[in-house]
Amino acid sequence: MIEKNIGLSESLEDYLETILDLEKTHKVARTRDIAEKMGVKRGTVTGALKSLGEKGLINYEPYSFVTLTQKGSTIAKEITRRHDVLKDFLFRVLQIDAGKAEATACRMEHAMDKASVDTLIRFIEFIDNCPRTGGDWVQAFLNYCSNAKQNGKDCKTCLDKCKLQETLTRA
Repeated sequence: MIEKNIGLSESLEDYLETILDLEKTHKVARTRDIAEKMGVKRGTVTGALKSLGEKGLINYEPYSFVTLTQKGSTIAKEITRRHDVLKDFLFRVLQIDAGKAEATACRMEHAMDKASVDTLIRFIEFIDNCPRTGGDWVQAFLNYCSNAKQNGKDCKTCLDKCKLQETLTRA
């Protein structure tokens, strides 16, 4: 959770994330673009923009473009980072459907702090790079999950196979 002491609700975090995305694609954000992207009415956007402006997170004047301040940009980038890491983990590692991974990541991003995300990133890197894990390990996990009745014998067989492969690799 980023700077909760400045009073950022999940909704306001979503606005920052949306403004950052619009700045990347259009250089600036407009109220109507924010409303369209978030699926809300312009009046709702105006209230959120006033709040973000009062907190010094955006540059906003009615009927003008919206841009992030330095502080707003830093917070928006961290929110986006959390979202992207969570979505990647849910989709690529846990093999959750892309749409569901996106929606779940959007909810989870507001609850995770930077240290937890950093630890999750290290875990993903470990899975991707450690010779004891990698694609085979993820596939074994998926096979385990898809088996309606997990069987300890299957785990023992897999473990024995891994030990044999390791012995052959060392020889």
